[in-house]
Order: sequence, then C-alpha cells, then structure tokens
Amino acid sequence: MTVTVFIRYRIDPFKRERFEEYARRWHEIIPAQGGDLLGYWMPHEGTNDIAYALISFGSLASYEAYRARLKDDPAGAANFAFAEEERFIQSEERTFLRKVEV
Repeated sequence: MTVTVFIRYRIDPFKRERFEEYARRWHEIIPAQGGDLLGYWMPHEGTNDIAYALISFGSLASYEAYRARLKDDPAGAANFAFAEEERFIQSEERTFLRKVEV
C-alpha cells in the first residue's frame, strides 16, 4: 500500500520567495533519499500563507527509513538549517493518506 504524506505549511507571507527556494531544493534531495515527490504548491490567489507538499512512499516503514536518511544527508540537513535560520515556516502539519482503490 502506498502512503502519501500531505504536508500543510503555514508560511510567512513576506518570505514566500525564501520558502519557494526551500521547496525547489527538495526536488533533488527527496528523490535521492527514496521519496516520490509529487510536488510543492505555493499560494497563488486568495490565502497567502499556506503552502503544500505531497510525497509518496511504498509504506510507512519506507517513510520512517527515508526520514532517518534525510537527517544524515548533508543537503537535507542544510535545507532544514536554511528554514530554521530564515524562519519562513511558521508551522507544519503532516497527514498520512492512502489512495482509495477502485
């Protein structure tokens, strides 16, 4: 069963460009560490402080192994540090989803 992590970010609307830079970096890092990045979505119209990401894994165990690898990855650690230093993410929520099969 594939598990998709739905991440909802509340971002500083005055630092959207910094968040977008952060999101672009994950496009190389996440696949290299075993995640299937479906994408990041930025505010366009309406609410200006909410962004999303979707990443799929073969199982919850695969996700847990990915998280461990990500913490040890220099590029991943640098991107986490970038977000912490720049403070453009105000909060983050993770929901784990499974596709409804027909």
